[in-house]
Amino acid sequence: MNNFLPFALPLIGEDEITEVVDTLRSGWLTTGKKTVQFENDFAEFVGASHALAVNSATSGLHLALEAVGVGAGDKVITTTYTFTATAEVIRYLGADPILIDIEPDTFNMNPEKLRQAIAENDNIKAIMPVHFAGQSCDMDEILAIAKEHDLKVIEDAAHALPTTWKGTTIGSISDITVYSFYVTKTIATGEGGMITTENKEYRDRMKTMRLHGINRDVFDRYTSDKPSWFYEVVEPGYKYNMTDVAASIGIHQLKQANAFQQRREWIAQQFNEAFADLPMTTPYVARPDDTHAWHLYVLQLDLGKMTVNRDKFIELMAQENIGTSVHFIPLHLQPYWRDRYNYQPEDYPVALDVFNRAMSLPIYPKMTDDDVQNVIKAVKKVSKEVLK
Repeated sequence: MNNFLPFALPLIGEDEITEVVDTLRSGWLTTGKKTVQFENDFAEFVGASHALAVNSATSGLHLALEAVGVGAGDKVITTTYTFTATAEVIRYLGADPILIDIEPDTFNMNPEKLRQAIAENDNIKAIMPVHFAGQSCDMDEILAIAKEHDLKVIEDAAHALPTTWKGTTIGSISDITVYSFYVTKTIATGEGGMITTENKEYRDRMKTMRLHGINRDVFDRYTSDKPSWFYEVVEPGYKYNMTDVAASIGIHQLKQANAFQQRREWIAQQFNEAFADLPMTTPYVARPDDTHAWHLYVLQLDLGKMTVNRDKFIELMAQENIGTSVHFIPLHLQPYWRDRYNYQPEDYPVALDVFNRAMSLPIYPKMTDDDVQNVIKAVKKVSKEVLK
């Protein structure tokens, strides 16, 4: 293989391009009718009552926490095995994240560790499960625990479109769910995200806080039958709205979400079959009858059978022109979180072990069949070279 295969690339078609051009020619580029259409389409797609488009999943998580009343001195339980955005938004509000370890097979939040964290901490306000790689957490168990202790549940579903839990699409199960449309995700708007909820009060609060705490959208003020310059600032809000340019891409990406997932799943199946006899563990699927978004395909290397560590394996893959990544560097190993809360690497043994052996392969619908075979050939070649 002569050309380097990047770890991730979006699949953008002519429909997205045409819609963006239409938006540019319309003269209305910020939050407007295209954003509203995207919100309505998304709510219908996941079966939620309300959807709010935002400029990132990070801002969506921040708005969600604020809406449920998280503030200074509160605590929010989440997992150490996630991107820093999941925890940083908790700090935005002066609250503290309580990190817990993960299940060794799904890499999702461990409900037993969740119960333990609740027993050991006061002032817990909410739980933030992360649907790692596109496979749902055990939502029945998490919601039961939350109900038992009167806690709110905000799902970090950045990986989880169109994931299901026992046949129900993620997005209408808990108090609030937040998605990402970053360039590597199932559907991409470049930057962007979506919040869904069944609670109108939460929806109204997040809508107000999404745009400076103003009680009227700018699109409503300038395009209604009776346009008005008057508005009221009711809270010191944020600047988290999605633009119509981004929504124009999202409208057509969403139409392909199921097809994109099916292509990712097909690639995952090719990898599973090809790597079954290699010194590595392929991703575990807890519920085969549910939809796994396959945002990530994470191998766990059997380092005991290899002459190299994970980092060197990645270097060798790059020499074969295959881009890879690692998901994730656990939060408790990152300098800010480690130093602020005095974490030690061994505090979360499962996450630490997974991290040391984990390697994410390219898996996205823009990959050709030849690309898939080139990844397989590279993994097999490198595995053979480093086998003890």
